[in-house]
Amino acid sequence: MNKQILAATHNGDKLREFSRILAPYQIEVLPCGDRELLASIVEDGETFEENALIKARAVFAAKGIPTIADDSGLCVDALGGAPGVYSARYLGEDTSYITKNNAIIASLNGIAETERTASFRCAIALVTKDGEHVFTGRIDGRIGYEARGENGFGYDPIFYVGDRTTAEMSNEEKDAVSHRGRALRALCAEISGLI
Repeated sequence: MNKQILAATHNGDKLREFSRILAPYQIEVLPCGDRELLASIVEDGETFEENALIKARAVFAAKGIPTIADDSGLCVDALGGAPGVYSARYLGEDTSYITKNNAIIASLNGIAETERTASFRCAIALVTKDGEHVFTGRIDGRIGYEARGENGFGYDPIFYVGDRTTAEMSNEEKDAVSHRGRALRALCAEISGLI
């Protein structure tokens, strides 16, 4: 029988990734579905781990179902780690990722290939009646000179691993190497005793 956990997000792309990666572990991911609750959560942590816990705690407190929450983002070394924990709100919450991606590429104009390093980082928090747990994942790459690829979302089209962006990878390829995939697999390694 599948275990059920609630996902503290209304991001459909993240929900699909959660479901794909956790399905082989017999874990069913349920959408929170409470947009008002999610909108009321203030992510004012200074780290991905803090923000993930803020979201998971709030939804678990309201719903009473084991809850996972993700906080993740792009950290560009030449930009001092920005956008970092502000990745979703970079240049404003309603700014499109096309605009955000173009702005990051423009901000690296003249930066040498070897200095265009970046990483995607993710923290997954799990909150249950028995406690709180945080799992992290990271993938290193670089920012390209142009956006490429139609798969993926967010900053995927400008994040290159080797000669491809994560938006050019299949779902299976991306899940195998992505920051979120790594964090979720770390969770799955421990989850049988947690929920």
